Amino acid sequence: MDNRRKRKLTFFTIGLIFLLSGVEYAVILPTIWRYLQTLDAAPYFLGFVLSAFSFSGLLTGPLFGHLSDRTQTTKKIILFANCFEIIGNFMYFTGYSKWLLLSSRLVAGIGTGAGSSIFGFLTRSTSPDDRATAFAAVMACRQAGLLIGPAFNIFLRLCDFHLGPFVVNKYTAPGLFMCLLWTLLQVAVILMYWDLPPLEKGKAKKSLTSQRREEVEEDRGLVEEDNDEEKPLMGSQELGGSYGSVVTANDSVVTSNPAGYDSSAASKDTLNHISPAPSPVPPEPHASSSPLKNFSISREFLREEVVVLLAAQFITLFNQTALEAMVTPMTQKYFSYGELENSVMYSLCGVEVIAGFLFVRWLSQRVADRVVLAVGLIICNISGVWCLIFLTNPLGGFSWQLTEFIIGVFLQVLGLPFVAVAQVSLFSKITSEKTQGFSQGVRRSVGGLATILGPLWAGGLTENMYIMMGVMMGLLALLTVMMAFSYNRLVAPATEEQVDDSDNCG
Repeated sequence: MDNRRKRKLTFFTIGLIFLLSGVEYAVILPTIWRYLQTLDAAPYFLGFVLSAFSFSGLLTGPLFGHLSDRTQTTKKIILFANCFEIIGNFMYFTGYSKWLLLSSRLVAGIGTGAGSSIFGFLTRSTSPDDRATAFAAVMACRQAGLLIGPAFNIFLRLCDFHLGPFVVNKYTAPGLFMCLLWTLLQVAVILMYWDLPPLEKGKAKKSLTSQRREEVEEDRGLVEEDNDEEKPLMGSQELGGSYGSVVTANDSVVTSNPAGYDSSAASKDTLNHISPAPSPVPPEPHASSSPLKNFSISREFLREEVVVLLAAQFITLFNQTALEAMVTPMTQKYFSYGELENSVMYSLCGVEVIAGFLFVRWLSQRVADRVVLAVGLIICNISGVWCLIFLTNPLGGFSWQLTEFIIGVFLQVLGLPFVAVAQVSLFSKITSEKTQGFSQGVRRSVGGLATILGPLWAGGLTENMYIMMGVMMGLLALLTVMMAFSYNRLVAPATEEQVDDSDNCG
């Protein structure tokens, strides 16, 4: 089988993984509140159960990401992580007590840690120009799962029989169903997933490397000659703010814009800047064998643009999961919704989100990632203001309350694809490619922390909606201000290097 076919099957399997994660979410979330009520759980316990899933993923994400960086493989990590999904969902199916339910989500959440390895793989396998498109497609697969999941729930709610000592009903059936699906996915990963060889990336970079070397030899702006394909750019990277080793397709921007950029002056400045100290970048073989050997967490993550993107990850997921935890109790209180109605609601939200991801996939090919992020934040702010005004204390009759609720949910869901795709794409471009698995693990852990605190925050304030929504709106306003001040830094490294170099030369 040729590499192109292996690549297609591998990406297809990645889509299946995210599809099942969406199906699991959509199958379990509409029924878990009623499930807990049958086990005499207090309302706040819903927040604990929802947070447990994210908590274990928070811990395992960086670990799995670091393993994939060291080994440059993901298949074994995915197979190992999926075992926890299978075990956790089977525990959910047995469901003898609320504590077993809590433990089941804790175990299943370990499996989500493989997502950091997958995002690292996608970063290494795609060019910066195509990365937002690839991430949007993968995220759309998860949203497709959110769309399909409620349809399964319509049939699962009809289950009412015994399987040996276990009771299969509308509450336990989702656990058994997901256990079977994750087991089937193991077979798909074994048969259709390959750890693609480094040549897949090397081939993509060879043409760029040779072109870059020719231009550098003409300019003779950089005196360091080395066979290391990334070495010619190290000087400008050190000058431009220590962006690590992200020198993929955007490298051509650095060497193809001599107009208005004094390469000889920059070279002198670069030499003066670098010559007193030894080169901070190890040779390629050592970097590959130990990607974290010269890795500095403070230099990598305590940068203005990285902090803004991590804040965007945290705040948007915090608000999203808080609203999700609030939705089912709210629909039960005001509209008397049951499992079927909630499933239909989540299905409609899935349609909206998929349409949003498809639009963002198209838009990201035409505008910069930071523009997409700005649009998403504007929509999220509008949604926050609407929810603060109308959902904290719904007024009017049934039809008016339902209209207020629908508009609020619609606006909240509408902004998610813009922020989600833009921040993950930008994050992959401004962090080191060699430690991308670990970096994505950190990013997902920040998101995991948000999905832990969000449901806990909402679960404890279901009767104090003004406080809950007010804090959420305040966080959104803070993020908007942060992005406004840091907007010029939210760019890929090559572009940022030119800005910094011109400042230094002046």
